[in-house]
Amino acid sequence: MTHEEKRAWVRLVVAVLGYGTYLAVVLGRSGGQPLPEVPYATMLLISIGAAIAAGVVGETALAAITPSASRATDERDREIGRLGEHVGQAFLVIGALAAMLMAMAGWDQFWIANVIYLGFVLSAVAGGVAKVVVYRTGVPQW
Repeated sequence: MTHEEKRAWVRLVVAVLGYGTYLAVVLGRSGGQPLPEVPYATMLLISIGAAIAAGVVGETALAAITPSASRATDERDREIGRLGEHVGQAFLVIGALAAMLMAMAGWDQFWIANVIYLGFVLSAVAGGVAKVVVYRTGVPQW
């Protein structure tokens, strides 16, 4: 497994666990009340910050565990990275468009903030899955 594939795994796991934790906390706080009335902003910011920190710690730990591993990237790594970013960007755009339409329709801030966060998470997950799959199966020849 290349260093870049390991990084993709770290980012994928962090995105899923971070968002899952956020959802569990917010849904747990609801207690039967409507979701827009649940205090979510602090937990949203904490989960984003924690995910960033966990990604940095995970990649640093990965580098410490395998200090002799090559960090050099070749053309294949660059192509896989580019493909993963293109796949992920689609979800970022969809999330942004959904949030824009929700804002124009006057939806509650809770839903707008959460659809933006979901767009970021889906972007990270879809891009990570695409990278891992391509690392395992090979770069597609168009």
